[in-house]
Amino acid sequence: MEKKVANKRKGKKKSRVLGKILLLLIIIFIALIGGVAYKTQKNGGGMQGLLSTLVGHDEETLKNLEPIQVLLMGISTDIGGRLTDTIIIGTYDPKNQKASLLSIPRDTFVGKNPQTGTGSDKINALYQKGGPERTLEKVNELTSLDIKYYMVIDNQALIELVDLIGGVEFNVPHIPGGMVYDDKTQNLHINLKEGLQVLNGEQAEQLLRFRKNNSGKTYTEEYGGDDYGRMRTQREFMIATAKQTIQAKNILKVKGIIDIVYEYVDTNLSISVIKDYVPYAINIDINSIESAVLPGASYGPSTTPSYPLWFFIHDEDETEKLIDKLYNYGQEVENKETSDPKNSETTGNENKDNLTTIVDKDDTSEIKIELLNGTDKSSNLTEVSKKLKELGYDVTKTAETTSTSKTTIINKTNVDTKFTDNIKEVLDTSNVATSSVSSSNVDITIIIGKDYK
Repeated sequence: MEKKVANKRKGKKKSRVLGKILLLLIIIFIALIGGVAYKTQKNGGGMQGLLSTLVGHDEETLKNLEPIQVLLMGISTDIGGRLTDTIIIGTYDPKNQKASLLSIPRDTFVGKNPQTGTGSDKINALYQKGGPERTLEKVNELTSLDIKYYMVIDNQALIELVDLIGGVEFNVPHIPGGMVYDDKTQNLHINLKEGLQVLNGEQAEQLLRFRKNNSGKTYTEEYGGDDYGRMRTQREFMIATAKQTIQAKNILKVKGIIDIVYEYVDTNLSISVIKDYVPYAINIDINSIESAVLPGASYGPSTTPSYPLWFFIHDEDETEKLIDKLYNYGQEVENKETSDPKNSETTGNENKDNLTTIVDKDDTSEIKIELLNGTDKSSNLTEVSKKLKELGYDVTKTAETTSTSKTTIINKTNVDTKFTDNIKEVLDTSNVATSSVSSSNVDITIIIGKDYK
């Protein structure tokens, strides 16, 4: 009997000890949760605050984070060689939540003399000669930037990522005669219908590698034309893929995404750098990402000047202006507040007095302009048309076109740059392209982008 009582007392004592330990663990757990919750709120709250806390950030971390720039290179195999089919500068500023994509045309000339240039003098050939570092070095020379990081992405990475997230919804642009192309030497076969659809990985690769169809037709001038259209598609598909990858439904697919990156992506970005930016990048508004193309023009055997091969020759002055506009955020805001004519109460006629490039109406009346609206505001078409007509330009055609983020001026008949400079000031844009083919009997095509204010 005494033994039973003693055992009971021991059992109660043991239970009390276990109870105290359990209570202590609960208190510690609550304290930890409370601490995490407090830090999460201090770090901005929501998913950003939670991720920031988990990787060891505090409220000072974001204040000290500088914008990050990465050179993105998409690799494809063309007739046995590994070429950079896609070259894009990706920039993200976590403090201002701004991001941009700047395409570098794959035919950009990087040699000494285009008159004696070869295919090896194009920027897309540098990778197989000197690796990603050589391409990075040359891009920095072209742009006067100081990009430190690169990511080389094999086509297979894109295919597997798109399949992993269940495909990417994308509006495939119109190509006269269809997006159909076959090249047995590359084992490349493209067959896509136009319009909004969900593309799988294989179709995504076809979309991004398309240049022209079996009949020689390429992107329409209204869409951007040839390489400009191709680069536009690449940027817009990247944005669509990013937007659909970060959806909540893909949270359980993170391991698969990491496995794809580990196997198919070569980068000099360290985990410590990546983790500093990821918590804030999840808040970026994908739809607000700016996109542009390195300014310049294509020249070849049938142009003036004439070169033995087709090269893209970048425009140093326009590149400097574009780089300043894309990356000097603080100066941009200051300039907009002090000198943007749209912030003052002026009429269209008064704005003409503020232009630095003045052209006579007798001259502008000879310039035929095609105006296309790539925004969701039909009033933009009317507004821009009015501004151009006030300056004397002959706006012969206006129409709606595919949604685009960047306002673009396409000089189709090599008109004097004083006209494109004049129009650039009116529209507040620096994105000018040159086309050697005019398919709509106009001198200049203007595509109004979502950046037009």
